[in-house]
Amino acid sequence: MTLDVWLLLGAAIVIAAIASVRLAHRTGLPSLLVFLGFGLLLGDSGFGIPFDSPQTAQQIGLTALAVILAEGGLTTNWSHVRRSVPIAVVLATVGVAVSIVVLALVVQGLLGIDRNTALILGAVLASTDAAAVFSVLRRLPLPPRLAGVLEAESGFNDAPTVIAVVLLSGAAHSSPSLGTFLLDTTIELLIGAAVGLAVGPAGAYALRRVALPASGLYPIAVLALTFVSYGGAVLLHGSGFLAVYLTGLILGNSRLPHRAATRGFAEGAAWLAQIGLFVMLGLLASPKEMPSAIIPGLITGTVMVLLVRPLCVMASSVVAWVLRMGWVSWRDQAFLSWAGLRGAIPIVLATIPWASGVEGSKEIFNQVFVIVIVFTLLQGPTLPFVARRLKVAAPAEAHDLAVESAPLEELQADLLQITVPPGSRLHGVEIFELRLPAGAAVTLIVRDGKSFVPATTTRVRVNDQLLVVATASCRDQVERRIRAVSRSGKLAGWYGERGLE
Repeated sequence: MTLDVWLLLGAAIVIAAIASVRLAHRTGLPSLLVFLGFGLLLGDSGFGIPFDSPQTAQQIGLTALAVILAEGGLTTNWSHVRRSVPIAVVLATVGVAVSIVVLALVVQGLLGIDRNTALILGAVLASTDAAAVFSVLRRLPLPPRLAGVLEAESGFNDAPTVIAVVLLSGAAHSSPSLGTFLLDTTIELLIGAAVGLAVGPAGAYALRRVALPASGLYPIAVLALTFVSYGGAVLLHGSGFLAVYLTGLILGNSRLPHRAATRGFAEGAAWLAQIGLFVMLGLLASPKEMPSAIIPGLITGTVMVLLVRPLCVMASSVVAWVLRMGWVSWRDQAFLSWAGLRGAIPIVLATIPWASGVEGSKEIFNQVFVIVIVFTLLQGPTLPFVARRLKVAAPAEAHDLAVESAPLEELQADLLQITVPPGSRLHGVEIFELRLPAGAAVTLIVRDGKSFVPATTTRVRVNDQLLVVATASCRDQVERRIRAVSRSGKLAGWYGERGLE
């Protein structure tokens, strides 16, 4: 096919994928399943487009993953995840180690595979998928601490799992000692963290002081800085994924020019990376080979979801408690166990041993593909139900309203949108009784499809949407006060409710 035909086909796929996102959002399915479906449709069993290079898939997949992690860092609110980071780091390290070892021990006996293959399979499935988790968090309101754990974990745990898969794939040819394995992993993580923590602040400092001639250059510069971090860390034999996520996290929470436009640009780039990544992985898969992987995949996935993930969360919670990082409640542990979504990342990681020529790696790829499809279909749509049953949902949470214009940035203010859900004790509270801090005000209420500017005596009702303008310095206070009133009413402070979690 000529270049023009490829461009036309690529544009048609992207448009079809964008249109399908709306359907996926309504049904609660992560979009990755639809995109994988497009790839399968275009591949050998569909239109017959040939693609069978795991090496190419690995390189494209790791690059797309870097873009997705950069967007995850840029769009993560540090004030929301700050208190959750210690537990998330434990989940991304201790949790990953527990996941690899336990899954390998169990499936080695159940499937009759050798130890190294079992360890590779455990490492490939140890990481939760950033794209899947971020898409769920955008539509499922959770308390800040719980959402922060999920968000930060999915950003941090890619780095150790990639390192583990690479080292284990190499171990198929030469077996390093456990000490060497742990030392190499630690060094790579430390180098990646150092590069990310260096490039992020330096980039923010430079962008605040360099007046670029066009506003559209700022988003490009920010995304380029994340890849400077990624490339620099890789060249220094460190973790590029940890570096790119930390750099994005620092830049995304710095007061930079045209920050809203930068977030929008990063989200667009991440969506494009996801579409390309999932379609490519669908092309790489061969449906003819999948039937033999169904039974082993279902066995492995069931063990992963019902045994390994809960043990990983429980062990991490105990370690966090011992280290005085706080205790994760049993309800939160149960939800974290069910919300450990696997997506494209395990499939990308499965290309690493395949590209390295590890024996049995094609079977690993097929099993992981089956696991991702089946258990994403099972877990994704049920997360809202599970959150309600465990009573961890928080429908009154405030969230950012996307604003494309720059005046709020110049004023160092944020625009928040609060939806009043059924059962919230915000119902019936007058505006002045909210007692928002100085620097914050309810500027608009949308009720029954009509908007109006409220008076101080206007009563809030169920299903109202409140638009609140808050300065950057008091934003956290505003969110805590709204949560507190929603839970305990206008006398929340009297009852000791501070809206902290």
